[in-house]
Amino acid sequence: MMKRRVFALLTAVSVGAAALAGCAGQKEETTTAAAESAQETTAGEADGAAESSGLEKLVVTYVTSPLNVPSIVEKSQGIFADAFADLGIQVEYAEITSGADQTQALASGDVQVLYAVGASSVILSAANGADIKVTNMYSRSPKAFCLYTKDDSLTTPESLAGKTIAGPVGTNLHELLAAYLATADMTVDDVNYVNMSIPDAMAGLEGGSLDVAMLAGATAYQAEQLGYHLVTDGDGLIDAGIAVAVTGAFYEKHPEIMERLEAAQQAIAGFMENNHEETVELVAAELDLDGEAVESMYGAYDFSLEVTDADRAGFQKTADFMLEAGMIENELDVNSLFVSAE
Repeated sequence: MMKRRVFALLTAVSVGAAALAGCAGQKEETTTAAAESAQETTAGEADGAAESSGLEKLVVTYVTSPLNVPSIVEKSQGIFADAFADLGIQVEYAEITSGADQTQALASGDVQVLYAVGASSVILSAANGADIKVTNMYSRSPKAFCLYTKDDSLTTPESLAGKTIAGPVGTNLHELLAAYLATADMTVDDVNYVNMSIPDAMAGLEGGSLDVAMLAGATAYQAEQLGYHLVTDGDGLIDAGIAVAVTGAFYEKHPEIMERLEAAQQAIAGFMENNHEETVELVAAELDLDGEAVESMYGAYDFSLEVTDADRAGFQKTADFMLEAGMIENELDVNSLFVSAE
């Protein structure tokens, strides 16, 4: 396990080592005294840093589905905890799966970091006047969002006319349905759309009360394994951007925290790259899947952190969709959502 290796640069070990090296050749008592002095100094600096930041704890959202590999790796390896340990800041987790509940917790101050929040949730929060900023990307996974049916005659947008289709409103899946129908100059009004959670949509499809279920992640994989017919996935239709977000006020007030958060995410990415088999095992255990299922889904995800022009365009596309769907009232320039204008 690399729990203590991945973030050694952020610990006080190097300080103690430097103090010991500087005391080479002195008596053992002097060496010991120097080490103790270094430890006391480090502890004092950490207390001072924690006091100056005003933070005793950092609350981060923990969402594992549909396949949030970085979150699972981070928690299992304690990477955030290591990143902030020498500042005396304790990392806590909030398991909030609803995007609306996530942004509300951020606005209230109950949570400081949304570690995996959908573009639509960020946009809706900002449109409602909340202070929310995207610091970097978390993932993109258009192929992980799908429309499944038992009826293999449903092969075109036109064939969906009048059909009962269910999935969660205001999500990547909702946007996928609208985008797919739009390729045939149709809208969601041309189908019988029902707002429903992914598990309930899967149950409805299995039970025969739905014509099409809007599925993602492990549930979509399950539908595939059951031999259900894939109507379409999000490839070429949506960007399915997931981001990391904080309030603008927090970002401005705590630059050192933000720097460490970025470094920690780089460490997570490094672990995923260098320990693929262990990563798959961790994810399989957390999501109660077998390794083959994780491997099958893993390739549909891009977990790079950088915010690209394509990501911004994806956010803008989502904002425009939400405006057209009546989910937000006014046009939104999504460039205002990002902490960097690069």
